[in-house]
Amino acid sequence: MARGSEELALDLGGDKNRRVLTVSQLNAQVHELLEASFPELWVEGEVSNCKAYPSGHTYLTLKDEKSQVRAVLFKGASYGLKFKLQDGLKVLARGRVTSYEPRGELQLVLSAVEPREKGALQLALEQLKAKLAAEGLFAEERKKPLPPYPRMVGVVTSGQGAAVRDVLNILSRRWPGLEIRVWPVKVQGEGAAAEIAAAVRGFNTLAPDTDVLLVGRGGGSIEDLWAFNEEPVARAIAESRIPIISCVGHETDWTIADFVADVRAPTPSAAAELAVPEKAALLDRVVELDDAMAQTLRDRLEDLSRRLAYAAGHPLLQDPRRLWERRAQRVDEFSGRLAPALRRALERAELHLKAAAGRLDAISPLKVLGRGYAIAQSRGVLLRRPSQVKAGDPVDVRLAEGEIHCEVTT
Repeated sequence: MARGSEELALDLGGDKNRRVLTVSQLNAQVHELLEASFPELWVEGEVSNCKAYPSGHTYLTLKDEKSQVRAVLFKGASYGLKFKLQDGLKVLARGRVTSYEPRGELQLVLSAVEPREKGALQLALEQLKAKLAAEGLFAEERKKPLPPYPRMVGVVTSGQGAAVRDVLNILSRRWPGLEIRVWPVKVQGEGAAAEIAAAVRGFNTLAPDTDVLLVGRGGGSIEDLWAFNEEPVARAIAESRIPIISCVGHETDWTIADFVADVRAPTPSAAAELAVPEKAALLDRVVELDDAMAQTLRDRLEDLSRRLAYAAGHPLLQDPRRLWERRAQRVDEFSGRLAPALRRALERAELHLKAAAGRLDAISPLKVLGRGYAIAQSRGVLLRRPSQVKAGDPVDVRLAEGEIHCEVTT
């Protein structure tokens, strides 16, 4: 029987040449073998079971149609990752083959990950945009209006370059005497997003009397503008109590900051024009309105003067007695008609009253009593039959003249 190395040989016939390994020793040898046998390589697969831990490490599985392998992206390597790893992404991952000794599992320790179907920056942009939109940070109802006549304007941009010079020149030209505060920051590269976010929060804390804030930079590649696509900048803009105009890049450049800001300007120069009106144009407009108001007042006074002149020439105003003479005559005319009308009305009423009195007299009970009839009552009840009373009951008899008080005897 052929034998291998001494360490792995097994003598089925006895114990003296048998080498027994513990599980830990076996896993350690496999680990060393894997580490020594494989250089760093690229693996293509789909991300699944992806989970980021508070430590900053991310654990995941890479799989294809037939197999899968566990992988880990440690915190130090994740700093260069622009997008967020999530289940379902197809990626190219670079790493070294190793094992996790406690469980004896094969795994990849990743040093870089690239999206397979989209660029890393584009994917990161889409992921953050979807996240912030879901939180309502792009909603129109949360955006603040710009003040029409600001007294103080803040600018967050690079302290060097054409953008800040253009903004200062336009603001000063459009509104001479305007107070302008500039907070210079890095606008690209490592640490730029943190500086921009700190400047926005700094204005809100240290200069809350700022009326409007311009945040941006001149144009560049997507990499150059990337600081304005990062979450800290978006959060700072969303939290700002000062209205913010985002002005990043050129006309066609859009960043996350543009979606979160209260107003988006295509360029820093355009932002300066949006921030303040042109004082000279406003003064011209004031002059126009002043002239228009004066002309309106003159036209109104002329119209009132014409109406007054017409009224003054009216006969009634020239001789006011005419106002009451005609009315006094009408009163007399109505008075003359009133007396005959009242007399005729009273005569008709008198005739109706006499006729009614005659009808009442004809049916009066007193007329009946006058012909010899009487009305008998007992305790207020009209008597029609003898059975209504009994011996001893009082009876009142009403005659045509007077009453008789009787008592029933039988």
